[in-house]
Amino acid sequence: MSEDTESVELVVLQKLENALNAKIEAYFAGVVDSEPDVLEELLRSKNSEGTRKGYRRDITDFFVRMTGLRPNRDSILEFLHLEGHKATLVVTKYRAILAEAGLAPNTINRRLAAIKSLVAYGRKLGVCNYAVDVDSIPVQAYRDTSGVTEEEFLSVIKECDRSTLAGKRDYALLLLLWGNALRRNEVSTLDLRHFDSSKGTLSILGKGKQVRETVNLPKVTVTAITDWLIARGGDMSSSRPLFTSVDFYAEGHRLTGDGIYKIVKRLFKRAGVEKQMSPHRCRHSAITAVLEKTDGNVRKAQKLSRHAKLNTLQIYDDNRNRDQLEMSELLMDGLD
Repeated sequence: MSEDTESVELVVLQKLENALNAKIEAYFAGVVDSEPDVLEELLRSKNSEGTRKGYRRDITDFFVRMTGLRPNRDSILEFLHLEGHKATLVVTKYRAILAEAGLAPNTINRRLAAIKSLVAYGRKLGVCNYAVDVDSIPVQAYRDTSGVTEEEFLSVIKECDRSTLAGKRDYALLLLLWGNALRRNEVSTLDLRHFDSSKGTLSILGKGKQVRETVNLPKVTVTAITDWLIARGGDMSSSRPLFTSVDFYAEGHRLTGDGIYKIVKRLFKRAGVEKQMSPHRCRHSAITAVLEKTDGNVRKAQKLSRHAKLNTLQIYDDNRNRDQLEMSELLMDGLD
């Protein structure tokens, strides 16, 4: 072996030995931050833009009410570095403040859940060593799951002027809210690539889901969406939003959840429906209608609603029966 070759081998061996002896952190210097921005990391872990906005709003409310300032990296770390019993005391006081302000139990519980998620993510990142042990506010079992009747909903759908671009879009939207009981965020996050006209399917990102799921569409809905897209024209790349605004100032921009809410409210008001409607009440209407048509078959209704728990569908059915009793009592007026 030549002297040069031996020298090269010694150099290689030395480098290998150095690599084996080096601390792992040396290879990730600058990648792992010793003081992470926990809130931003938590938000990045969420797929839904609506979920990210909700978490930011609720966590901001907590810090503003308890410190008088909007949260930042340092104030969040200061909270996460508290002793466990002190952090629990702070969150307990926050819950009391929200209750005294008259906020609904569901709103209070959602904000508490956001704080608990922040703490849990802080533990995951190694900057927190406690869990917030604060009970949620008990929620009354009965909740209003009423919407409108099938006849009322179908009359609103039929009033869409499908000779216009806006009418074609609104018609397709209402069919999704009625025929598939979709949530508004499930609709607003749809791109062209998520609609398969040949198979008659949509790939939606359900509430709290990390992976999209496929739902089958009735033929009339497939036709309505296709008609809307043909009429809209323009850029048909797969990443384009499925539903867009047709307003002059925002034409071509993605239709947001708030935009869908305003469309629904306007269409039902125009049709003379007295009850104030929203996309979620459209969903309530569809689920209740399925329960009516199937004589309370909650398992079949679950196929439409995609609720994880049958108990949730039972609430719909209980409320439906309560409405039935109310109507029966009205028919008995005047009898002893």
